[in-house]
Amino acid sequence: MTLDFDKLGNGLIPAVIQDNTTNVVLMVGFMNQEAFDKTQELGKVTFYSRTKNRLWTKGEESGNFLNVVSIKEDCDNDTLLIKVNPVGPVCHKGDDTCFREDNSVDDFMFIKELQDFIDKRKEEMPEGSYTTTLFQKGTRKITQKVGEEAVETIIGAMANDDENFLYESADLLYHLIVLLTHKGYRIEDIARELKKRHK
Repeated sequence: MTLDFDKLGNGLIPAVIQDNTTNVVLMVGFMNQEAFDKTQELGKVTFYSRTKNRLWTKGEESGNFLNVVSIKEDCDNDTLLIKVNPVGPVCHKGDDTCFREDNSVDDFMFIKELQDFIDKRKEEMPEGSYTTTLFQKGTRKITQKVGEEAVETIIGAMANDDENFLYESADLLYHLIVLLTHKGYRIEDIARELKKRHK
């Protein structure tokens, strides 16, 4: 990544900070080369503070760090888009964002968060985790669970038991995401297939 820190004439480039889960823009700051290097080294967003005239890692006093997920430069190599997982509110005034927007995960976006969680389970395989157990037992066990939950979902629907129907539907979706992850896919792959069919 070759960045143009000279374009603005002060050795700084803007960095747009976006929540990796919600896609909400959290704040905008400035980085010089040293701040950019420090951000990559720490995995936490570090700015150059124009008021303090020094490097400033967001959260160094509050603990509300911005943990880096990805960094992209724009087409002119003079602006950064940094996706993060924020720890706590971002604004020094206590708001979720510096633009006073709500940054809570909506119900639908939670599916992506669940997918990320299951991906992490597969990567780390922590002992005592039900998801780890499924991955360890392999395709046969996971597909068996998908089948069981599908049948239970059908039973709930046929019995007009809405509470049970939704409960079993959640179990079905969870186990389907585990199966997708086990096979090297994500829930977004199903969304792409549905989108393609919709056209």
